[in-house]
Amino acid sequence: MGDWQFDDKVAEVFPDMIKRSVPGYSNIITMIGMLATRFVTANSTIYDLGCSLGAATLSIRRNIKAENCKIIAIDNSAAMIERCQRYVYAYKANTPVEIIEDDILNTNIQNASMVVLNFTLQFIAPTVRQQLINRIYQGLNPGGVLVLSEKFNFSDKKIESLLFNMHYDFKRANGYSELEISQKRNMLENTMLPDSIDNHKARLRAAGFDHCDLWFQCFNFGSLLAIKGQD
Repeated sequence: MGDWQFDDKVAEVFPDMIKRSVPGYSNIITMIGMLATRFVTANSTIYDLGCSLGAATLSIRRNIKAENCKIIAIDNSAAMIERCQRYVYAYKANTPVEIIEDDILNTNIQNASMVVLNFTLQFIAPTVRQQLINRIYQGLNPGGVLVLSEKFNFSDKKIESLLFNMHYDFKRANGYSELEISQKRNMLENTMLPDSIDNHKARLRAAGFDHCDLWFQCFNFGSLLAIKGQD
């Protein structure tokens, strides 16, 4: 079996797969919408980087209270973008959404009140992660927020082993066989490279974020908030 790819086969089963594979995913999506209510400001742009099928985009769109905003959703998978367009454009709302097939490393972040990296950074080459976070920081307006959801590794190997094994228990409870768990782990080994929570925080601080911390965690998955200070 080759390395993991977000191809047509994966895109077709993605909604079911991610809910059965990522503990807390549905909660994170719901709460991203709640965060949008607090952080999105009038006349600003929201970026969903690595949008997959647009779950975060739809949650944000449903919860925006500010006027004259725009969401830009970007993914480099043609199969994901095709389905994202289908799902997002099926729902009529006042906030326009631009869906783009591109590498998020090419994205020019401007006038942003909110940026979402929902289980995306872990698939970006480690050598360019700081560069991406720097560009997000620079493109955020003062008071803007970055939501960074990721799979984590841990320096305490006993804790890491416990949390990873609990994650496998979670997948078994959701109907995955031992073979399926093993195959997916092997396929992701070279394409998904998690960081520790401390590494994420250090990267966010290096970019200039005044406030950052973990706001959600379930086993070895979680989400951080990083807020740009007011001028």
